[in-house]
Amino acid sequence: MRTLRLSLVVLALAGAGCRDKPVDHLQRARDATFEKRPDEALVEYRKAFDMLRHDSTPEALVLRARSLKGAADVYWLEQRKVKEAVGVYRELIQQCPESPEALESRIILAELLRVHYRDLRGAIDQLTAALQRNPPQGAELHYQVAKLYFELGDYQQCELETRRLVERFATSVFVDDTLFLQAQAIAMMEGRRQEASRAFADLRTRFPDSELSPHALFEMGKLRSDAGEHEKAIETWVETLKTHPDPTLVQDYIARARKRIANTTAEGVGQREVAFDRARPARSSLEAVGGRPEEAAHEHD
Repeated sequence: MRTLRLSLVVLALAGAGCRDKPVDHLQRARDATFEKRPDEALVEYRKAFDMLRHDSTPEALVLRARSLKGAADVYWLEQRKVKEAVGVYRELIQQCPESPEALESRIILAELLRVHYRDLRGAIDQLTAALQRNPPQGAELHYQVAKLYFELGDYQQCELETRRLVERFATSVFVDDTLFLQAQAIAMMEGRRQEASRAFADLRTRFPDSELSPHALFEMGKLRSDAGEHEKAIETWVETLKTHPDPTLVQDYIARARKRIANTTAEGVGQREVAFDRARPARSSLEAVGGRPEEAAHEHD
């Protein structure tokens, strides 16, 4: 009798295990993650996913996205296994492209591609796809796209993206950052120094209280210095000293500009003196070839 009861208990437990649902595995996975048992969490997420693999109901698709997102997050956030995390994030995007988890995965994947693989184009593709979903953080994501183009050295596309961002998200807190980036991109393009200076000035006019305003003025000074207008550059940097968070940096640029002015002036004076000496006619033929004046005095004796 005792053996029979034990067998019934075992069967009951086995039956309970067979009745485990995907949501049960998901909960165990979350608990294991919270308790810092990432390997166990991954096993539970995989069990949940396997049970949902061939289920195409709307509820199953929701749970499938959650299981994949959970596993990818464990790989990345808990184990720092970038390759595995990237693989699962991609799988989630492919299998559940319209899910909220896919949107989050694209954003995370873009950062992983940028930082760990230097795949800037791939990062842009992921963020662009995310923007097509009109996410609440659209302005920030669009700004990231513009920065990536700047990092690629595609300054023309960077300028285009910043203009689009300002038009689309005119009231965003990222507008002043975007205008600064736009001015930087313009400054990097040949023959557009004055336009870049106007762009920095526009930022200061529109956002005088922005923390970027003194940086914009500093950049305007650099543009003037690059154009050879060292005196004007110094005037600009002296004004910048009033608000710039790093006055030592500004003072260093001022000192360099003054040194360039001094060197230029000294070179000019030296050239004029040499020119004057060469223009002065020789007092005699002997002096002309390097003889001493006293020797030249007796040249015709």
